[in-house]
Amino acid sequence: MKAIISGLNKSFDSRIRLGIMSALSVNEAVDFNALKEYLDVTDGNLASHLKALEKELFIEVTKSFVGRKPNTSYRITAGGKHAFAAHINALEKLIKSQQ
Repeated sequence: MKAIISGLNKSFDSRIRLGIMSALSVNEAVDFNALKEYLDVTDGNLASHLKALEKELFIEVTKSFVGRKPNTSYRITAGGKHAFAAHINALEKLIKSQQ
């Protein structure tokens, strides 16, 4: 059992971080407002989780303008894809070990 949970990544413990990584895994990029709506969280809560994932180099940020409005979008990095896939695999092993 200890070997199974050692594959879990503490960076993805939060449901919000799991949601962010899930959304970014299946989309090329997602903007801040879309993530906020999808996850039903406040600006500050989402921003703090995004900052933590960016610090770990799991996501990258692109700031631009759409018309005159600023737009911040996020995409998953290659390292983020690898770490998230390893985390999901560890979760699947944990679930299967309990059946």
